[in-house]
Amino acid sequence: MKFRLFILTLAILGGFYYVTTRTPVTGKLAAYLHPTPSSGDPALLHNLHAALPQAEAAPALTPEEQENVAVYKRALPSVVNITSTTVTFDFFYGPVPQQGQGSGFILDKQGHILTNLHVVSNARQVEVTLYDKHQYKARVLLTDRAHDLALLQIDAPNLQPAILSDSRNLQVGQIVYAIGNPFGLSGTMTRGIVSSIRSVRGPLGNLIEGAIQTDAAINPGNSGGPLLNTHGEVIGINSMIATGGGADQNAGIGFAIPINTAKAVLDDFAHYGKVLRPTMGVQSLPIGPDIADQMGLPAEYGVLIERVVPGGPADRAGLRGGTQKAYLGNTPIYVGGDLIVAIDGEPVENAQDVSGIMDGLRSGQTVTVTIYRGQKRMDVKVMLGTESDTAGAPV
Repeated sequence: MKFRLFILTLAILGGFYYVTTRTPVTGKLAAYLHPTPSSGDPALLHNLHAALPQAEAAPALTPEEQENVAVYKRALPSVVNITSTTVTFDFFYGPVPQQGQGSGFILDKQGHILTNLHVVSNARQVEVTLYDKHQYKARVLLTDRAHDLALLQIDAPNLQPAILSDSRNLQVGQIVYAIGNPFGLSGTMTRGIVSSIRSVRGPLGNLIEGAIQTDAAINPGNSGGPLLNTHGEVIGINSMIATGGGADQNAGIGFAIPINTAKAVLDDFAHYGKVLRPTMGVQSLPIGPDIADQMGLPAEYGVLIERVVPGGPADRAGLRGGTQKAYLGNTPIYVGGDLIVAIDGEPVENAQDVSGIMDGLRSGQTVTVTIYRGQKRMDVKVMLGTESDTAGAPV
């Protein structure tokens, strides 16, 4: 009995094998035994590709895109990445090297590079990487804490210097670009506008007169890199961001040092071997018609002195800062101080005007400052001091 069952089973299996291998199979059985080609089948991929709608040719760039590309191509060869190595100590007081990243830009074919001081501060070693990935060791020639600037030099061939523009007549709303090394991502460009021109405290506690505020995305690693106009010319040095108390990343508010300030610093260094940038030693607030009307000021424009540096030039000359705390929006200010409307006869309407006038002066010079004290207009002689003497001072 078992033998017959074995023979029957063998016959069924043999018949099934013959039918599936020797006889054409159609219908549902065929679909089951021979499924459709897989997604990797060349014929299927060809048919799928032929069925997809495709443009006849790559679309031409819009004029705005062409402008972006032109700025990037023109400026990129002048932008460098900077790696600074400092030494810290671990729990057991063992030396531990740490690296920081920043940006900079080439000033001339002799290898001079401008960046922020806080990018290379306390560095034991500084390396510069060009856009073509070549690396060079850099020497620090000049550090200027008052303006958070540093001048480096490398020995490298075929350098392409950046083109420096004029930052005095910048307009709120004009388009700007930032190129740098945010988060170590070299050659990154972002675009925005000039959001405002205002005086702010820099990352080293220094006062940046006429700082360029922008909404172009600036992140850690952008420091020291160029802020550019639509011609690819440098109008500022990206220096810091406002984070609103959150993470150390872009929040739509970044600040750049005006390039005219940097040019004046470099001019001092070239002529005197040190920086002699002048200052009056004041913290000021730009005044427009609306604010002037609210405060009952006698002039529609000017800069209101909020604080004076104790013992500084303005303090010695008798200029007065504010005595009453108030709020401009959510920003605390001090009112009641002198209103500056001119310096040496040149009208002053904002911090940019003050910075521009100072760019043409030297410490030790005496200037005539025209002010309103209350409703009284008067001239005050002020002997300018050196910004390095008042950098970081509590004003």
